[in-house]
Amino acid sequence: MSLKGFHIVFIIFSTLLAFGIGAWCVWVDLVEGAPIYLAGAICSFVVAVALVVYGVWFYRKMKRLRIIT
Repeated sequence: MSLKGFHIVFIIFSTLLAFGIGAWCVWVDLVEGAPIYLAGAICSFVVAVALVVYGVWFYRKMKRLRIIT
């Protein structure tokens, strides 16, 4: 696997992890009622969206440069 392919896979797994941590923080906030977990959930979801945007940007750039077919 090339470094570019690994980069795309890493971004996908990082995005899934950020969504998972966000969902876990929401669940803990509902169970415990601690507002710090709600802040963690918001941060995790923001990071997940940013990773999606970055992943799409990176993929389009690689296609434009004809590095990925």
